[in-house]
Amino acid sequence: MKTHFAKICFLFLVMASVAGVAQIKIYGKVSFKGKGLKDINVTLKNTYDGATTDEQGNYSFETSEKGSQTLVFSHPKYVEVEENITIGNHNIEKNTTLRESISEIDAVVITAGAIEASDKKRATAILSPIDIYTTAGADGQISAALNYLPGVQKVGESEGLFIRGGSGTESKIFMDGSLVNNYFSNSVPGIAGRDRFNTSLFKGNIFSSGGYSALYGQALSGVLILESVDLPETSSYDFGVSPIFLSGSFQKLTQNKNASFGTSLSYFNMELVQKIFNYNTDFVTAPQGFDGDFNFRIKNKKGGFLKYYGNFDHYKMAVQNESLEPEFDFSKVNLNSANTSHNLSFRQKFGKYLLNVGTSYSYNTTDIGFSTIENNVESPVNSIKKDDNYVNFKTVLERKINKISAVRGGFELNHASEKTDFGNFNKLYRDLISSAFAETDLGFSNNLSAKLGLRAEHSSYFEKTNLAPRLALAYRLSPKWTSSLAYGIFYQNPESKYLNSPASLSFQKAEHYIFQLQRNSEGRSLRLEAFYEDYKNLVKTEGNHEFQTAISNSGKGYGKGLELFWRDKKTIKNIDYWLSYSYLDSKRDYLNYPVSLKPGFASEHTLSAVAKKFVTNWKTGFNLSYTYSKGRPYYDIVSQNGDNIIRNEGRLKDYNALNFSLNYLPNLGKKDSKAFTVLVLSISNILGNKNVYGYNFSNDGLRSSAVVPPVNTFVFLGAFISFGVDKTNEAINNNL
Repeated sequence: MKTHFAKICFLFLVMASVAGVAQIKIYGKVSFKGKGLKDINVTLKNTYDGATTDEQGNYSFETSEKGSQTLVFSHPKYVEVEENITIGNHNIEKNTTLRESISEIDAVVITAGAIEASDKKRATAILSPIDIYTTAGADGQISAALNYLPGVQKVGESEGLFIRGGSGTESKIFMDGSLVNNYFSNSVPGIAGRDRFNTSLFKGNIFSSGGYSALYGQALSGVLILESVDLPETSSYDFGVSPIFLSGSFQKLTQNKNASFGTSLSYFNMELVQKIFNYNTDFVTAPQGFDGDFNFRIKNKKGGFLKYYGNFDHYKMAVQNESLEPEFDFSKVNLNSANTSHNLSFRQKFGKYLLNVGTSYSYNTTDIGFSTIENNVESPVNSIKKDDNYVNFKTVLERKINKISAVRGGFELNHASEKTDFGNFNKLYRDLISSAFAETDLGFSNNLSAKLGLRAEHSSYFEKTNLAPRLALAYRLSPKWTSSLAYGIFYQNPESKYLNSPASLSFQKAEHYIFQLQRNSEGRSLRLEAFYEDYKNLVKTEGNHEFQTAISNSGKGYGKGLELFWRDKKTIKNIDYWLSYSYLDSKRDYLNYPVSLKPGFASEHTLSAVAKKFVTNWKTGFNLSYTYSKGRPYYDIVSQNGDNIIRNEGRLKDYNALNFSLNYLPNLGKKDSKAFTVLVLSISNILGNKNVYGYNFSNDGLRSSAVVPPVNTFVFLGAFISFGVDKTNEAINNNL
């Protein structure tokens, strides 16, 4: 009995002793920039003792620990702090101040002038390959899909990206860092060339409508930066069939999944559809040709990637029109062209450094023949023959400073060799543009970042050098709202086709000023942008129509405007839609313009809408798009007695086009299927609006003919089958 009583007394003594020790209280306040922080975890290291701060940042807890201890203050958004304390017999007050943790996910990013589709953390990511394929009216082309974004002008008679009052040649396209020359197929005047590159080749893109990085140059207006896929998910075989083309391809993934190779071939001929539809253009020889490509990708043991892509194509067509000259019945233009291009890139991390090296080569040969027909007798053909060789090499070395700060630099070489023969006129143009650049990303906090860059270029043709600074700032106004500001100087050589005399010329110059507001929330994004572009040293020419010669760099101009982009995947169930609007005020005194004029490729107002819905029960995606642009100006400018004069001018009718496409997935629901089939029906300009792109004039200016699309309404029907990989879920989820 005594023993039992003694045990009880001992237990009470132990409990009293522990209770006495536990009376030590640790308390204090945690703050950030003078304000208390809530939900901060405060703990004694290697113990279970601790607390969480309240709304005012205050905390308190009791502990039985003694001696030297470490007090830890932690939260995912702030840098963890450890404070050494000594616990004795008295309560301890410990206050601390935290610093914001720099995070790649939470940090604000530079987006002024850019819409990115390669980085999923940016809510502006919009143009995946599936996005492009399901945009009605885009015909699966990246450049055509970009026409539904703000800042891009709808110009149907010529290929290229016409950005914010700039011509199609003032924007450049890059693949894996290297300049892509001859991105568009060859064509005849008045008919735009198509994208040469397969959209599925790319996993994302960055479209910059101004204020772009110092890593890129020789573009007055903007750049499109394409990033090719690394490795396919699995081996696959693909086939495509339609009344227009036949295609086949395969991709082989090695067993260890660290390398792949593939190839494709296709043939197209528009002769059949030309007989079915009422074409505006009289194709004596229907557009036809074949193309192919080969690629390989290798991933090494250290995560580095070596990628190669090469392609070739051959196109031909002939167009006949009623002659504007009374002495002839018809005028005829025929095209015969061939092209090959190659792109090789390598990227590898070496410790804290990332190396990107890339090179590209392009060869293009074109033979455009001009002739007239009188009484069914064709005159001898006058041909313009061109052989173009382009080589680009670029290397970039980048080092991370912290999670959102980095410094990078490198150099680029771009060599052009162009040979032109036209009757007695022969020209050989060669130029080596050597460039060096440096750039730094500075993350001051999760709410403030900057990008500073400098680019220098030297032209061997002009024997001159330029220096172009670039600056961009981004600031988060609230959890959903961010703002961006960009400024930069951009240089570009005059088009080589105007360099037909030894005139003293130099680089053309543009200054960009861009301000952007952007709101991002789940399923929705809003982008507002204002810009001003000041053009100087633009080329002035003499001569008529296409045959002009540069005489000086005295041209100038400006472009200013407002843009809006809204995308919403949330408000209407299972419908993804976006709206874009551009207001553009632009004038130029360049080429053979006698005075400052609104460029013929610039529309004051452009409105586009895109809507997509996938009906799972019907296994079908429905896509609509609409574009409106205010009529562009047109001019008939000729040289008379040494002066350039406007003989005819006016404004085109407003452009309107409603497009529709349907994507049917007949194999939907077969869980174990290794095949993916899509049936596509696409109707461009479904209402049949008779749009006009411009006018051609006779030599005396008394007669004219409209430049119109080859066909008012175009219908495409095709089937695409893939064996080895089922992309059904990707196609569905993209539209939900």
